[in-house]
Order: sequence, then structure tokens, then C-alpha cells
Amino acid sequence: MPCGQPESGGAAAPARYVLGVDVGSTAVKCHVYDRAAAVRGSSCRKVESLYPHPGWVELDPEVLWSQFIGVIKEAVQAAGLHMRQVAGLGISTQRATFITWHRKTGKPFHNFISWQDLRSAELVNSWNRSLLLKVIHVIFTMLHFLTGNDRYLAPSFLTFSTHQTSMKLSWVFKNIPEADEAAKKNNCCFGTVDTWLLYKLTKGSVYATDYSNASSTGIFEPFTKCWNPTLSNLLSIPMSVYPPVKDTSFNFGSADSEIFGVPVPITSLVADQQSAMFGECCFLPGDVKLTMGTGGFWNINTGGNLYASKRDLYPLIGWKIGDEVVYITEGSMSDIGNAIKWAQDINLFINVDETAEMARSIVDSQGVCFVPGFQVSANDPYLCASFMGLKPTTSRSHLVRAILESVAFRADGGVSNNSFVMQMTSDLINKKIEKPANTDMSSLGAAFLAGLASGLWTDKEQLKKLRRIEAVFEPQKDLEEYRPAMDNWMQAVNRSLHW
Repeated sequence: MPCGQPESGGAAAPARYVLGVDVGSTAVKCHVYDRAAAVRGSSCRKVESLYPHPGWVELDPEVLWSQFIGVIKEAVQAAGLHMRQVAGLGISTQRATFITWHRKTGKPFHNFISWQDLRSAELVNSWNRSLLLKVIHVIFTMLHFLTGNDRYLAPSFLTFSTHQTSMKLSWVFKNIPEADEAAKKNNCCFGTVDTWLLYKLTKGSVYATDYSNASSTGIFEPFTKCWNPTLSNLLSIPMSVYPPVKDTSFNFGSADSEIFGVPVPITSLVADQQSAMFGECCFLPGDVKLTMGTGGFWNINTGGNLYASKRDLYPLIGWKIGDEVVYITEGSMSDIGNAIKWAQDINLFINVDETAEMARSIVDSQGVCFVPGFQVSANDPYLCASFMGLKPTTSRSHLVRAILESVAFRADGGVSNNSFVMQMTSDLINKKIEKPANTDMSSLGAAFLAGLASGLWTDKEQLKKLRRIEAVFEPQKDLEEYRPAMDNWMQAVNRSLHW
């Protein structure tokens, strides 16, 4: 039945379904879930990135909007449902990708600037080498020593990254006069992808984000749960541009009835990695989620405690539901899916399903190492992708195994379908890994959160019972067996830095 068309027979069917939309870096997906969390209908469209200058990565906001609306309508139609049967819409989005627009006209000042974008690389490097940042480190180190308050730990080793929104937003106000002028008159809105979609769905009547998306920008203070005025002042970002921050599972309002034919409740906004964690039912402190998609993300639930670390682990807000605030700690690596796609594009293999068998067909990579660097590294924007240790006897299988080893050495998502990578990761961390039956965890997490707010599900215990495991990987080899290959790979990484 076409979505948006009235049903025959009078009374509308009850709202017993939720939509989970995942606006990712490579695709926009929508799944329709029933009360058993079974997928009833789906749709997917490829995200087309724009590269206007070397290192710049953008998205056309109108194209993204059209894709977003398109997949929702197609998924509902594929499920044979009517929009009136949708109890809630949950939206999971790629993090730190943002846009600014005029508060009164709604017109964007520029395209979406992607989290992968490098335009702020020089600004990031300048700040990270600056005397001012060193002074900030000293001040907060002393405050942490004197008070023992972990609130001061994260700023004591603060470094900027091109992945974060902060420096790129600062770049916008320095380089786009229209945005700067509007901000001075309190007429500039800033928003990540979720905020823009919410604004468009409600035709400008609702302007907001949630705690998970806000905390992923690098401008939001997770301890105080407020936009950071000190950092904003340092980077010359007006505080007036930031949206209000709401709960992750929350009734944000309804999509305008002109869009889908009926008003559809919007009951969740959530950042993609936090959404995947919720979809995996990682509800307890100590639960760990590993996502291998376009990028790789290792998230640990730290419960009500915000954990800051000097070892490239970043404290974030996982989600906020009513009085409950769950914090997570995250480690990330930027290139996983892109490396495998590149290998397929140059015909190292035809089908991704072949790669696990190719890797197992040889004893080892014969000393060949692969360093992924197609996307920017958070710690080194100039890291280059490279193969090292090539020999006359190197075969396609050696190259493929080297690529897959690089994924495991750095470690749901699409790459988690590769049994070789999952088994090797289990060996390296010496832990059991459960692979879910549905690897689109960001969509499921958004749907779970939307379903809680809309009343389709009552609590997280009910959600746990809906979880389905497809495979379990137990450690089979000792870590020491991988030591020579890991040491070679680390040497290759070091030689690829600062290219």
C-alpha cells in the first residue's frame, strides 16, 4: 500500500511499528520494526559526498533531505503499511557533520561539512602546538591534582582533531562572512545532521539536538552537560548559535503532515555509535560494543561515571532518558570499510564474502603490512595509506590478508560479517565476541529509543529479550602468536606518519 494514501475500510490500523533511520557516511537506511524488533520493510540509498577542494568533504543538504524522506516512504511501502501505523520515528546520524543556516529564512550558508573534512587541518595543528594550549594543560593538571575532580582531567590533555566539529565551525565564522554576520545578529543556527533533519521535518518549528550528538561535537562539556563557553570563546564561536539539548528518547514533536500525509511522531535523535550501543543492549557498566563499518569504534559503558583517559579514549554521553544519564568511553580508528571497498574497486577480490577464505588460504601475510589512511587520522592528518613489505612472491591473498589484519590490529557494522576479522579480533583481546543477527545496529538502536518514548516497548529489560545473536567467536590462539605481525605492522604505521 503506498505510504501516505488513505486505507480503505474506514478505521486506521493501530500504531504498532517504529522506524529506525540511520544517516551514515556511505548510506541512508530505513528499517520498519514491529514489536518483536523484526524488520518488516527496508530501504537504502547511497550517500554521495562532494569534494570541492582537496581534503574537503561535503554533503548537499537538499540531496540528503530528499534521500532521507525517500527511504522512509520506500521502507513503509515495502512493509505494506500506512504511515498512520507508525508509532514513532527514530533518527540515528553520523556524528560531527554539521551545517549552519539563517534562523529566519532557513537557508543554509554552506553545504554540510563532513566529519571526514580536512579544511581545518592547519588550524588544528597550529592550536595543538600553541603555547596557549600548553598553558591550559598545566592549569587543568594542577586543578585535577588539587581537587581530584575528574572534570579537570580531560582538559588537562585536550588536543584538537579534524574529526571534531569545533575547529571547522570556527573556520566557518572566519571564512563565510554571511554566517559570521548572521551570528552577530543572533540569526545563525548551527546543527549536526539530526538537528537539520528535525528542523526540516517540523518545517522550522522545532530546533534541538540530543545529548549524544551534542557531546560528540567536541564543543559540549559532558561533565556539566552544557555547551562549553570557554572553548567557544577561545575559538570565537558565538554561544547563540547552539541548539537546545534534549533527552535522547523524547517526543520532539511530529513531522509536518504535508511530508508524509499524516503527522509522524519524532521520538528519538541519537548519534550513530551511541545508537549502535543501545541497539546491542549494552546497558550495564562494563558492557563493550565494537563497530566495524566505515570507521571502527570501541565503546565502553561507564554507567553514571564519566571516565577520562590519556590513552586516546574520549568521554561521551551515551544517552539520556529522563533522569538516567549513561556515559561511555570511546576509542576510534577512521578507516575500515573504505580500505576494503578500495581493495574491491581495484579487483583484489570480486565479492567481499571471498576475503575471509582468501585470508585463511595462506599461513600469514608473508610480512606484508597495510596501513589504512584513505580518511584522516584523528592523531595525524597526514598519515598516508601504504603497503609495505611487498615481495615478488606476494599474491592477492597476501594483500587481502594484510588489509584484514590491519582491521583486527586496530580494533557490528558491515565488516563484522567477515569471520576472519572477527575471529582474529577475539584472539587479540582474549574475549568472547557476539555477532548480532542484524548488523544495522544504529537503525535498531534508534528504533528502540523511539519505541520506548512512544510506548511500543516499556523498558530496557523488554528490549534485551528481543536481541538475536547470529554467531559467537571464542579466542582460539594466544596473543603471542600474533606478536611478530603486530610489531611489523606498528613499524609500518610509524613510517607512514607525517607524509
